[in-house]
Amino acid sequence: MEENNTFCFTEISELNPKFLFTWKGTRDKLTFEEPFHSHDYVEMAFVLSGEGKYRFDEGIFPVKEGDLLIFNPGVKHQCIVNPEVEVATTEFFVGAYDIKIDGLPANTIPVPGGGHIMHTSGELRQKLFKLCSSMETEKAGRMPGRYFMLQSYLMQMILLILRDQCAPLEKAKGYAFESVNKKYVVEQMLSYFEDHYSEKISLDQIAENMYLSPFYISKIFKSETGDTPIRHLINIRLEKAKELLENGYEGNIQEVATSVGYDDAYHFSKLFKKHFGISPSQARKKEV
Repeated sequence: MEENNTFCFTEISELNPKFLFTWKGTRDKLTFEEPFHSHDYVEMAFVLSGEGKYRFDEGIFPVKEGDLLIFNPGVKHQCIVNPEVEVATTEFFVGAYDIKIDGLPANTIPVPGGGHIMHTSGELRQKLFKLCSSMETEKAGRMPGRYFMLQSYLMQMILLILRDQCAPLEKAKGYAFESVNKKYVVEQMLSYFEDHYSEKISLDQIAENMYLSPFYISKIFKSETGDTPIRHLINIRLEKAKELLENGYEGNIQEVATSVGYDDAYHFSKLFKKHFGISPSQARKKEV
């Protein structure tokens, strides 16, 4: 199976899979060979040790320690017992459903090259070994909240699989915020708005750069200034636009809007008139 990255995501809007089961087993020459079958849920099998073979519609493929097999719903598969191998195959199985990943059909986990076998190595392999061990221990412990612990391990496994198929996102350019002191954070935001009002500004990105949540920075900004970050930014942009118009800027209204961070001249004009009581064209003719 050719291995090419065929899927990449920038964000996951929802991931709350239902955990079904785990099972660990070793297949040797005495093991009953299962039939060629498929499921209506997702099943993953991580090869902990040994080597073996799996049959799919596309043919028979070898598997070995560190391989992760992903059987999406409807994928017919069969583990073929091979008495000739020196070390029998020990696998750790995980079953799940209600998996939602943006851009993919429900209950689908992508595999490099579009096949069914993901050959892991290095850090990813070690993390998968550790997750399998943690799930086995949790299953055996029968402690309160066991289902949710197993579900959390399942989510980690899915995310590791997805991340391995994507290049890291570029580090955001721009402001670097280094403190969670409320006054300092607000001062940095005020300074950022003044310096970058003509650019696309995302509250989510500012919050990410601060390692804080958008809700939290909005809350402390309002507590310190009495205004929301977005309303404050709008006020800065409109004041800058008014200043341009009153100082004889000769560009059209679209150019004025673009210069203060708005793509839509109509939306800009509505905001301007609501704020100042006159249109941008009227502001150009006389001082307010």
